[in-house]
Amino acid sequence: MSISAAYYTGNRSFSVEAVEVAPPMAGQVQIDVAYCGICGTDLHVYLGHMEARIGNHRVIGHEMSGTIAAVGAGVDNVAVGQPVVVRPLDHCGHCPACQRGHRHICHALKFLGLDTDGAFQQKWTVPAHTLHVLPHGVALRDAALIEPLAVACHDVTLGRVVAGEDVLVIGGGPIGLLIAMVAGHRGAKVTIAEINPHRLEIAKKLGFTSLHPTHTDIVGRINEATGGKGADVIFEVSGSPSGAALMTEVAATRARVVMVAIHASKPPVDLFQFFWREIEMIGARVYEPADYDQAIELIASGAIDTDTLITSVKPLADISTAFKELSSNPQAMKTLIALN
Repeated sequence: MSISAAYYTGNRSFSVEAVEVAPPMAGQVQIDVAYCGICGTDLHVYLGHMEARIGNHRVIGHEMSGTIAAVGAGVDNVAVGQPVVVRPLDHCGHCPACQRGHRHICHALKFLGLDTDGAFQQKWTVPAHTLHVLPHGVALRDAALIEPLAVACHDVTLGRVVAGEDVLVIGGGPIGLLIAMVAGHRGAKVTIAEINPHRLEIAKKLGFTSLHPTHTDIVGRINEATGGKGADVIFEVSGSPSGAALMTEVAATRARVVMVAIHASKPPVDLFQFFWREIEMIGARVYEPADYDQAIELIASGAIDTDTLITSVKPLADISTAFKELSSNPQAMKTLIALN
């Protein structure tokens, strides 16, 4: 069977090619991909930052939704026709992390769509254990946000956010806004710090206090709003040195700082503040099955404003244009590629 697949070919380019696909093997399923979102990691690939890892002829993409097209031998947890999303992590099962139950951060973790071919193709074959079945009525377009939303659910869970707490999210991109929505859904009072004016407007539209770090004394505003206490939970999502500096300046006594962003270089961190206020730092990476379950529930219940986050949907033939626009348009938020 021949399908269309978009291969990243280096030099900020993709090649849409016709490829033959084989039936799924034992323990695998084949999915008719409906939508696949472009994430920040995909943009890093497009900009040439990850070619040592993926080479220059790979199908990327992992923020997807679709329906089961075929199942391999021994697969009994899904059936043809069911709508699903993929949790794109394939663990070894033997390393110390897996043995302790932390399979999502397996020492030999394969991230599907980076270490293997991904979802920017019409049919995608994956291990059956990566699937989550969608409840009736969830639109496949909206379901393409479940993977990044699961990231946010994982981050907020690790941050132990509870109702009434003051939360600062540093960075108002798609992940930052999803973190804000999940924390707000739990009853937290959320402020977003962001330098992009358009993203600040989106954050305001979603009902969050939105502050520009270079135009506003954020530390002063947070202290004023909290009676001098500071933020109880801070999510560093910007990946910037200024974000790493701000996270300690606004922290309340015994605040939790959740490191979400990947910092390209080692930023200076004020360790004295960690000592002085007994601040806790928490690393957050990808997600666990329960985070996917929570993300699906939030999408199904309408708790997440998907229409505001999804700013563009393009066909597979226009994938190069989609990446170019997303990497250069400050008003873009989340672009989906329609596969079938």
